Amino acid sequence: MGKEGRRPLSTAALRSLLGLVQRVKGRKKVPPEKALENAGARSATMRTQGLLSILLQTMDTWVLWLLLLPSLVQYPQPVGNGLDEVTRLRMEVRAKLQEEEKIHLQREVEQLVLLKQGVLAWGDLLSSARQHWQLWALAGLLLLLLALWYMWRKGSLRTEEQGEAHGGVNEEDDVGNQVQEFRDRADNFGRIIMERVQWPVQDLQGGCMWTRTLMEHFAIYFRRVLSNSFYPVLQGAIGVGSAFEGWSPREQDVVYQVLIPMTPPRGHSFHLELGTAWQRRLRNFHIRVQQECTCTSEQQGEHMLCFLHHPEEELRRHQDPSLLHTLCTGSYLDVEKTARWFYQLVRAIWPALLESHSWHLVLLPPRRSCQFKVTNGRESYRIEVLFGLRQGNSDVFVSSQPRQAHTSSTIWPESYAVAEMKFFRYIARQAPPDSLHLKCLQFFTRLQLGLGFSTYTIKTIVMHLLSILPASQWRRRHFVSRLMDISESLRTCVARRRLNHFIVGNQRLPEGIRLPPEVLMARSRNLFHDLVMDPVAHSQAMNQYMDLQHWFKRILRNEQPLSTAALRSLLGLVQRVKGRKKVPPEKALENAGARSATMRAI
Repeated sequence: MGKEGRRPLSTAALRSLLGLVQRVKGRKKVPPEKALENAGARSATMRTQGLLSILLQTMDTWVLWLLLLPSLVQYPQPVGNGLDEVTRLRMEVRAKLQEEEKIHLQREVEQLVLLKQGVLAWGDLLSSARQHWQLWALAGLLLLLLALWYMWRKGSLRTEEQGEAHGGVNEEDDVGNQVQEFRDRADNFGRIIMERVQWPVQDLQGGCMWTRTLMEHFAIYFRRVLSNSFYPVLQGAIGVGSAFEGWSPREQDVVYQVLIPMTPPRGHSFHLELGTAWQRRLRNFHIRVQQECTCTSEQQGEHMLCFLHHPEEELRRHQDPSLLHTLCTGSYLDVEKTARWFYQLVRAIWPALLESHSWHLVLLPPRRSCQFKVTNGRESYRIEVLFGLRQGNSDVFVSSQPRQAHTSSTIWPESYAVAEMKFFRYIARQAPPDSLHLKCLQFFTRLQLGLGFSTYTIKTIVMHLLSILPASQWRRRHFVSRLMDISESLRTCVARRRLNHFIVGNQRLPEGIRLPPEVLMARSRNLFHDLVMDPVAHSQAMNQYMDLQHWFKRILRNEQPLSTAALRSLLGLVQRVKGRKKVPPEKALENAGARSATMRAI
């Protein structure tokens, strides 16, 4: 298009362009770093990358337009020939202003370019931040989902646990009901078995109290009569044996045993001596009596002559005879002489006692103990007095009670009766009120009467079981189980030919039971030693156990009550068994089955 074809820039266009210039000139000039800070502040409001892109595109348009603006302004405009001077001056002024504005715009463009670069950098930063934010948002979402799953799982487990708890409670209730039902059946069975046994009506506690009182009254006169003599000094009686332990194998004629400890009289001393190897194994002692010198001012003040340093003629005239000349055989204390001496002492003191006014005394012939009965027409008590010498400060004595049928009169076997009585007293304190451990012992001791097993054998087995099984397992519902334990223990001991003594070598006795060191540390003694040495005796013991087991089963099956008649029948059977010829062990074992079949038919 030619120059004449160009349209001049109108006044409105010029005004618009001047307004734009004024707006551009109105911006404050800031350094690049400040512009970057301002750009960062402005870009903080932009939340997404799309907005930044729109902003950058807009800025590129403005920059292009500003670059083209000077050329548009400087474009030669056609003017008329009739322009006046004023118009020319205005044009010059405008040209200068445009020049200055061009420079200013160039600077603005440079700043905008720098601003664009800063915005791009911040965009990259925001993009990176957005990517990190997305990662963190994803991680947060995963954590939220995990937390929700955990809460759901925890609630589910709690529900399951509650269900299991209810189920467990139900199962425990079922088990508890079954256990209670079993206990009820066992208790009922124990009651039935106890009803089948005709237990003797015995007031053992009353009899023990009466016996203690009587022996205390005797002791008062013993001290008076023997105070200036040279006989053994008698101490307070100690109740021992089955009655004082709380049970009795006898049905009516209960024996109340007491042990009277002795100490040496003035001018004498006692010394325990073990004899041969056989006696050492059985712990049988001799009590050697030795005279001691009394030539001291203290003894002389008592008007006592010394047995060692005074002539025998003077001693016979002025002093009672020594213990060596009264109750000893040689230098050893004689059991039988001591029993006869005590027999005479009881008979002499009895009339002085208050009991003699309402009770009648019957003295039995003494041998190794002193036995007597006291009756008043309604009640009767049989008392056996044993004598013993305490070993140190322990509960073990050497006593007059024999172990074999024929025991020398100078032998004093070691006795553990006091220690055993204390053990049963300890069990009584630990056991519940309805404990039947004594009933179990009484049942078997009565059942085995006449069969060859001693009462002490059954008692030893029960003491071992009492030391193993808790006291709470001896109630009525355990009655049959404990009886079977006793039977099985007896069978095992007979088969193995060994039954350990309960006291000797037992280091697990309750506190309060004192043993001398040689008894505590000794090897346990085998009460079935004879079965080891004699095979025939062993076979007989096995036969006797089978007889015992047969009667035990008959009682459990209610085929035979344990009564006096039953015991008499059993004793008759035992007599027939004893009349058999002795056979070798293997032959006896062969006959065992046939004998059992025969007894089942009885």
